[in-house]
Amino acid sequence: MSSGPPPYPRERSGERRPAEESGGGRANPAASAVPAVSAVFPFLRRGANSRLLPWLFPFLLILFWQWGSSIGWINTRVLPSPVEVFASLIRLAATGELWDNLGVSCLRAGAGFLIGGALGLSLGFATATSRRMEILLDSSLQMFRTIPHLALTPLVIIWFGIGEQAKVFLILCGVMFPIYLNTFHGIRSVDPQLINMGRVYGLGRWDLWRQIILPGALPSILVGVRFSLGVMWMTLIVAEAIAASSGIGYMATNAREMMQTDVMVLSILLYALLGKLADVFARALERRWLSWKPEFLKAAPC
Repeated sequence: MSSGPPPYPRERSGERRPAEESGGGRANPAASAVPAVSAVFPFLRRGANSRLLPWLFPFLLILFWQWGSSIGWINTRVLPSPVEVFASLIRLAATGELWDNLGVSCLRAGAGFLIGGALGLSLGFATATSRRMEILLDSSLQMFRTIPHLALTPLVIIWFGIGEQAKVFLILCGVMFPIYLNTFHGIRSVDPQLINMGRVYGLGRWDLWRQIILPGALPSILVGVRFSLGVMWMTLIVAEAIAASSGIGYMATNAREMMQTDVMVLSILLYALLGKLADVFARALERRWLSWKPEFLKAAPC
């Protein structure tokens, strides 16, 4: 019999062949590319990804905007460059005009949000916990919800004039209904078996609300808060553009009359920044108040 080469010894569990230990096997190009890319672009690493990557697109957009303005692709008389907008920011901040208008806008938005949010929460709790209140109020609220609140602007001016009451009223009308709907949905979505279990364990009415119903409804309520914050700033833009004497909207309207496009663009960017800050605040509330939910334990920071 011809004796062939000895068979390769059977590998034991946990042992590797020499080729594998020395790296003689075929290399995985995907595995080798990942460290190289993360080394070239540090913001793509997992640790820095959650904080820096969301700002990558706005940063690239501003760079492209400035580059297009520098080479003449973008007409700076129509759309001023970021450098010109930043110069306007410095100038208005130095004169104090920016801070005065910014403070007035934040006060208007905050007052409308607080009043509208309190009304939405109260009506949501009332209709979600009482069948009689639901029959009495929900149908009427749904009809009012379908009316665009900005379409009420001419009537609001007649009712309240052009003072602060008109602007706050428009904001609370836009804020109230998203919070109302999400509060109603959140309370009605609580598992009835959890409520029955709480009663079996002897929880009173207040303890049921504090330990079962409110935590179960809180995710939906916070979704309504985030949505309402966006509606708040959009409504403020329209409200301040109507016969206002202060605020960011007034600053943009006055700049339009003077053909100061840099100030107009600055006003738009300020609204965008304020909206982002409001959303960051809402997400911080979610991470703090919903830390008991597994999906929020690993939520990416804003």
